[in-house]
Amino acid sequence: MNTMKNMLWGIVLIILGLILGLNALDITNIDIFFDGWWTLIIIIPCFIGLFKDKDKTGNVIGLILGFALLFCSLGLLDFEVIWKLAFPVILIIIGLSFVFKDSFNKKITDEINKINKKSVGENEYCATFSSQNVNFNKEEFKGATINSIFGGVKLDLRKAIIKNSQVINCSAIFGGIDIYVPENVNVKIKSNCIFGGISNKKQEFLEEKDVKTIYINATVMFGGVDIK
Repeated sequence: MNTMKNMLWGIVLIILGLILGLNALDITNIDIFFDGWWTLIIIIPCFIGLFKDKDKTGNVIGLILGFALLFCSLGLLDFEVIWKLAFPVILIIIGLSFVFKDSFNKKITDEINKINKKSVGENEYCATFSSQNVNFNKEEFKGATINSIFGGVKLDLRKAIIKNSQVINCSAIFGGIDIYVPENVNVKIKSNCIFGGISNKKQEFLEEKDVKTIYINATVMFGGVDIK
């Protein structure tokens, strides 16, 4: 995903450089500061986010808002109408994402539900306007629930003992969660992100028969979850 992101940003910069260069040589006369050019600051990152982020709700909202503002700046739509419809449309998109999110990850959802029902001794961590650092050092990890609200939680599992596949249920609302996982596990993600995101830096997928999986079941609103 990072390769795709870098490639898309590279294409954007190349196109911009070509336009500026051709304009400087008087070969073209393309005005990059057209009416509503500033909406590209919203549109381009959200478009690239569609290829980068697993959960696309925030990017879809951003794209719709960006194009609506662009069309308003070009005189194709009315600003007043857009402002009246913006909040209802955002609510509808968020609602649809909640309704259909399980349909797109049914296999992962079923596995998460199965593990959650059997979970014993689950650990709960909450950081509200504060921070927590949790380190499992040669201790058995049996799943966790993490809530970060205007705060931060760091969960270090690199030296944890993981006998079975486990679930980490996490919510980051205006907060951040960092999860460090061992090298000998797989990571699968189910998420619902609204103006937030999940970054999975553990990209490799191990295919050995006895490899355990850590499932990340995340809800993110104006926050972030980093898996390292």
